[in-house]
Amino acid sequence: MTTSAWTLLVVFLVLLGVLAWPLGRFMAAMCDSRLPRWMQRVEAPLYAVAGTSPDQSMHWRTYALALVAFNTLGAIFVYGLQRLQAVLPLNPAGMAEVSPDSSFNTAVSFVSNTNWQGYAGESTMSYLTQMLGLTVQNFLSAATGIAVAFALARGFAARRTDGKGLVGNFWVDLTRITVWLLLPISFVIAMVLAGQGVIQNFDAYKTATTIEAQAYQQPKLDAGGQPVKDAAGAPVLEDAKTTTQTLAMGPVASQEAIKMLGTNGGGFFNANSAHPYENPTALSNLVEMLAIFLIPAGLCFTFGRVVGDRRQGFAVLATMTVLFVIGVLVMLPAEHAGNPLLTSLGVDQASSAMQVGGNMEGKETRFGIDASSLFAVITTAASCGAVNAMHDSLTPLGGMVPMVMMQLGEVVFGGVGTGLYSMLIFAILAVFIAGLMIGRTPEYLGKKIEAHEMKLTSIAILVTPMLVLAGTAIAVIAGDGKAGIANPGAHGFSEILYALTSAGNNNGSAFAGLSANTPFYNGLLAVAMWFGRFGVIVPVLAIAGALAAKKRLPVTAGTMPTHGPLFVTLLIGTVLLVGLLNYVPALALGPMVEHLMLYATK
Repeated sequence: MTTSAWTLLVVFLVLLGVLAWPLGRFMAAMCDSRLPRWMQRVEAPLYAVAGTSPDQSMHWRTYALALVAFNTLGAIFVYGLQRLQAVLPLNPAGMAEVSPDSSFNTAVSFVSNTNWQGYAGESTMSYLTQMLGLTVQNFLSAATGIAVAFALARGFAARRTDGKGLVGNFWVDLTRITVWLLLPISFVIAMVLAGQGVIQNFDAYKTATTIEAQAYQQPKLDAGGQPVKDAAGAPVLEDAKTTTQTLAMGPVASQEAIKMLGTNGGGFFNANSAHPYENPTALSNLVEMLAIFLIPAGLCFTFGRVVGDRRQGFAVLATMTVLFVIGVLVMLPAEHAGNPLLTSLGVDQASSAMQVGGNMEGKETRFGIDASSLFAVITTAASCGAVNAMHDSLTPLGGMVPMVMMQLGEVVFGGVGTGLYSMLIFAILAVFIAGLMIGRTPEYLGKKIEAHEMKLTSIAILVTPMLVLAGTAIAVIAGDGKAGIANPGAHGFSEILYALTSAGNNNGSAFAGLSANTPFYNGLLAVAMWFGRFGVIVPVLAIAGALAAKKRLPVTAGTMPTHGPLFVTLLIGTVLLVGLLNYVPALALGPMVEHLMLYATK
């Protein structure tokens, strides 16, 4: 890695820690209902209208039912909004209604915090759909994930022995997270981004005249298609023509802020954060990267405070950070190395004073390899899916890193809430494995991990690999699946594997060479997104309820410490062995084979 790459990585991690620490304290107060009184007074009328109260804690089944029902209604609303947008206001570009299969896919995508986009936003969605449908779901889906993390943390922290399995109030959690966490921070980020040049307006699309005329004048043609000549026999040329370009407008900064903060990822424009209206400067790029990791990192501190042992939060954060840094250390050298096939053709890819070198294909020159690669690892480690470079143009090994970040189960920081509760699921598995090795009933944070919890843990871990691998198998066998492949061979397989990995793990980024906006892929990916989200959330809430119903045991001499380097190492090994081994055969057929092909060709 270059000095500039190390500097960028260190600056990013330091700033992240400085910002996440106080945020973690605030979220802990929110989780424990220790908000200032003035906030509680503001909330009170909302709860009175809704017919609920912060004191009305729910059984985990009630919590799960409320969560799934709420998100189902959200999906129906977003679907209807897309289908009716042609007759609704705030549509200055005259966007037509979205097709049924694309509407279904998009509704599921944004409700599940995936934000997979099989369409170009600026040519498909009206301002109203972008704001009232997609941006609103960016807030609500993010709040849903954090609420589940709160419920699981309460399960570990509960000391009651009444066996009721109460995990909190979903409606209260949803309200507090949205009003006191997501909205204020998003407002600040939106102001910063607008100051950097991200647009925020309701103007009609602009037609601009470019500064370049055509490179040469075209000859005039007669009715028979033959060149017209003057008296001297010279061809008569057409007048020089200037070209025009349509510039999309819209309320971008407000959507950009929550898309990053909520680890949603959907872009207002098709080019996402590579578009200068979404991410114009190096500073805006750094702000967006920090926004992606801010809440996932802060939740680690929140967890330590809620369970009464801050070291537990540091252990989880250390595990995430080590895995993240490993991903960066693999991807950056792969991209700086460039393409060996071009080297064999005499192309100079070395870094020098005259050129950046390496694999610059698909990357914005204003970000370069370092910022683009770091962004790619961050966005896939955090279940965000926003991109500032074309992942399809990464080197095979470079492209494998984002894929692996997702396949680990989105536990390397992960989405807001989802990263924490997914990592805690692996922590439960890790202490179970350790318990088997020493012949002792496993415990984690004073709660015995028994057969019931392990069954639920197995379900939560296996749901996503089953969706990804089964979906990939269906796509490479079905004729409609193969029809979307533009690059046959190993890379085409990688594109399908990446798409299902992204959908099943609720990430949303893509290897864009796959034509996925078809009824087949819209339906297949929607199923993967829905069950990849709620097929994990329900067993996690069941675990939270089971833990909340158990007595918290005191620490003894035989209790395995779960806050030191040894446990961090065990947890990293569990994530890699259990989370990644499911995908190794599939990776061997895609990016690994493609990498070897680069060196096999003479």
